[in-house]
Amino acid sequence: MSDKDKSGRTLKTCTAKAEKIDQLIEYSAEAIVSKTIIDKETGSITLFAFDKGQGLSEHSTPYDAVVELIEGKALITIGGKENTVSTGQIIIMPANISHSVEAKEKFKMLLTMIRS
Repeated sequence: MSDKDKSGRTLKTCTAKAEKIDQLIEYSAEAIVSKTIIDKETGSITLFAFDKGQGLSEHSTPYDAVVELIEGKALITIGGKENTVSTGQIIIMPANISHSVEAKEKFKMLLTMIRS
């Protein structure tokens, strides 16, 4: 692995400079938009904007993940249990447990994935 791969990627816009998180990403009609804030071997932080009606189908990952709702509401199903998550709330999606995400309305979320 090269040195570049080990250090990962970092969003320069907010490196050593405060930014409003909800303004770092915009909605796109009938789409899910993502922007990587930081991506390292040990984990990643990614910002998402979901248009109404969009979603991620049921899947699982080998890592724990924390979802923080920045704006709107999301329906997040974890291990068959539905959770409505609203602005300012967080929820943990445990490793190896199936989960899905659905936008009943537009929403923005920050996903923190812990790989180690």
